Amino acid sequence: MPEKSESVNRRTTFQAIGILILAITCFDVMAVFVRILLENYTAQELSAYRNVIGVIPSIILLLYTRELSLNFSSLIIKQWRLALFRGLSVAVAQLCYYSAIGVLDLATVSTLGQTNAFFVVILSVIIVGEKVGIWRWVALGLGFVGVVLIIRPGTADFSVYAILPICAAFLYGLSISTLPKFDRSISNGLLYLYSSVGAGLGAVILATLMVDFTPIASIKHMILIFIMSITGGIGVLLMMIAYRMAPASVLSPFIYFGILTAFMFGWIIFGEFPIDTLFPGVLLIVGAGILIIWRENKVKEN
Repeated sequence: MPEKSESVNRRTTFQAIGILILAITCFDVMAVFVRILLENYTAQELSAYRNVIGVIPSIILLLYTRELSLNFSSLIIKQWRLALFRGLSVAVAQLCYYSAIGVLDLATVSTLGQTNAFFVVILSVIIVGEKVGIWRWVALGLGFVGVVLIIRPGTADFSVYAILPICAAFLYGLSISTLPKFDRSISNGLLYLYSSVGAGLGAVILATLMVDFTPIASIKHMILIFIMSITGGIGVLLMMIAYRMAPASVLSPFIYFGILTAFMFGWIIFGEFPIDTLFPGVLLIVGAGILIIWRENKVKEN
């Protein structure tokens, strides 16, 4: 009997890893469409489209879990302000991310976005009061050095746009770090809906204040925008499902698969090959992330 249970757990873990890799691929596909669409539309417009249309997967999830009903009072949660704030932070993060995609190589944006893990640690100390040991501070230091080696401040290679993926990582980290503040009785589906609605409202407001919307030029562009939005929304949904199936300590190392896929998409589709830009900084960022994961596993074992 224990052997059967262990086999089921192992199969579930492998399924979760596969779903996570599929989620990461969805994010990179979204980035490719963003890069293509930026030739005709602004990052603000694309962020608005992505977040408004991206509400669809959250609604589908609630329909699947039978949590969506005409009784709207059942959808109200006590921490609704914080939930909507999370969505707004995601909207700003996506705006930063999309703006960077239009200027930097996809692999560079993806690598700098991995600093999300470091901000989660720092913000957990500030928001939740979590204690951080020496190993995680060492990892944060290594990650910081890796970022500096990639963005190269003070040199001719430095671009202010390299700060944008880091800002996005901070804001994504902020949305993750606030999760412990929510009641455990709130389902992932309902929390995801609030985040989606908050992101949609925030993105539309930002776009309205910053730019004039460009009329969608053709049905082809409409289809590209829809695919971009849905793949991003599906990516978030798949990632949430994966983390419900297996522990974060098991799945977290596979997040770095996104650097490889972003590099491959950038190389094959756009002819980007930013080896000189990424190395050796990418090694320090990935190494720092793995060090944090290793330390988390050791703490849980003890």
